[in-house]
Amino acid sequence: MKNLILVSHGHFCHELKKSTEMIMGPQNTIFSVGLETIEGAEEFREKLVTIINKLEGDFLIFADLLGGTPCNVATQLLMADHHFELYAGMNMPMIIAFLNSQMLDQDIDLRSFAQENIYFVNALLEQKNDEEDEV
Repeated sequence: MKNLILVSHGHFCHELKKSTEMIMGPQNTIFSVGLETIEGAEEFREKLVTIINKLEGDFLIFADLLGGTPCNVATQLLMADHHFELYAGMNMPMIIAFLNSQMLDQDIDLRSFAQENIYFVNALLEQKNDEEDEV
């Protein structure tokens, strides 16, 4: 089973993990590393590397924002010959999809999943109203 590391500015990653666990139950393969206001990139890197070094097997990293310090630090680790998949723009549906794929032992194209699972609810409501008008 692959591990998942969530990285973000502040407490977003910790709270996203907690929120996901409200739906999926406790998760011992998800770890979170937040960049605190008083920290710089090097302190964050040390925290992230500490988590990585404790993991056994493959892992992925989901970052909050492309170009932000947490994602940039993870990118630097990739360029320094660490081997993992890195996705920026994390959200709860991505985490749930990852967990489900692990439970079912199935591969998932997280990039496609993320792109296909952002919804403009106003348009969905309009479509529903249009369908009801046709009936």
